[in-house]
Amino acid sequence: MSVAVAEGHPALRARFEALERDRREPSWLRARRGDAFARFERLGYPTTHIEAWRDTSVAEIARSTFAAADPSIRGAGVVAALDRLSFAGAFGGAEVVLVNGRLAPDLSRCDVPGVSVRPLAEAARDLEARLGAVAVDAAHPFLALNTALFEDGVVLRVTAPVERPVHVIHLSTAPGAAGSSHPRVLVLGERASQATLVESYGSPSGEVYWTNAVTEIALEDGAVLDHVRLQRESLAAFHVATLAATLGRDARYTNTSITIGGSLSRVDIDVALDAAGAEATLNGLFVADGRQHLDTHTRIDHRRPHGTSREDYKGVLSGHSSGVFHGRILVRPGAQKTDAVQSNKNLLLSKNALVNSTPQLEILADDVKCKHGSTTGQLDEAALFYLRTRGISVEAARSLLTFAFCSDIASRIRVPQVRESLEAFLRDRLPEAPREAVA
Repeated sequence: MSVAVAEGHPALRARFEALERDRREPSWLRARRGDAFARFERLGYPTTHIEAWRDTSVAEIARSTFAAADPSIRGAGVVAALDRLSFAGAFGGAEVVLVNGRLAPDLSRCDVPGVSVRPLAEAARDLEARLGAVAVDAAHPFLALNTALFEDGVVLRVTAPVERPVHVIHLSTAPGAAGSSHPRVLVLGERASQATLVESYGSPSGEVYWTNAVTEIALEDGAVLDHVRLQRESLAAFHVATLAATLGRDARYTNTSITIGGSLSRVDIDVALDAAGAEATLNGLFVADGRQHLDTHTRIDHRRPHGTSREDYKGVLSGHSSGVFHGRILVRPGAQKTDAVQSNKNLLLSKNALVNSTPQLEILADDVKCKHGSTTGQLDEAALFYLRTRGISVEAARSLLTFAFCSDIASRIRVPQVRESLEAFLRDRLPEAPREAVA
């Protein structure tokens, strides 16, 4: 069941047709876009009657008419937001900036050994076998819509070990009007390459817009990628994203996803261990307040023997906020010697906060080691009592324990600037925490 066509499709079709008239693309891509938009129109926006979306309503997105956001926007607000998102340029490596879904060469710094950076619109002619080969969920309408409407993005080809992190900044801005963008990132990790990728999503504070992003990652044999995804959108924004990765033989992929922004956020992460010996680690933290709704769906697909996966997600919710964690581990027939562990822990800081947690194992092989678990609760009263006996106030004790709960995930981020920024955010969110105790 989907929302009525009158609730958004005509405006999107007009936008699609306008882009079709202006584009100068290879025939295969035009055909693929046409198929994707037809699929979106057939599926419609998902509703809570669909199992995968039962806890997340996108009715507000469906009812709104989002204009195409202008990628040429500049100004003091954009400069300030970019400085914040880029950690004031502290990485010192490649910095790729997309403004409203389009690569901004004047704001980017891409000349780094071991990494080739190309605008997606320019590179499309060479990507028939690559683009859309990883993110292929035929039942995901937002993925189909991104394929139909993306105007640009970036292709990162990693050819060797890269010393400094590669930073991709998704800057959204729509002053005075609700805009939308559909950025796309394709990461190709060649054999035995190594890199750290940071993706930052954000905007000037308070703006209303919709980001519908897709990131595809293909790692060849022996490639290693440490991927940090930091979503710090405006608290009035809507964020929908698909992240799909496929791993070759002995490839290693680590993803740490931090979600702290957006009025509504939905992220789908799909990792396929497509050859023997592949390893995947998914770490995540979502922190919600007010009336935020933050949803993460993950799937780790063990397709071949001797695969290893570790998944650890945590949520902290206060106010009237709500969260969703749905994690599925699939072990296919023949994927013997799989070793998979999944954990989700959630902390509710108010009586009005709500979280829905659904860990799943689907095991179709018989020689595996797999386990999962989920817990949801409030702060440990015994730990609070212990801190009170040490002269710490109730407020400070609660903040200290909450920070400790979050910092377990934050400490796994290997990029100091990102880790320190996240810890600073947590301290600001928990103002009663003693600075010297949480540093």
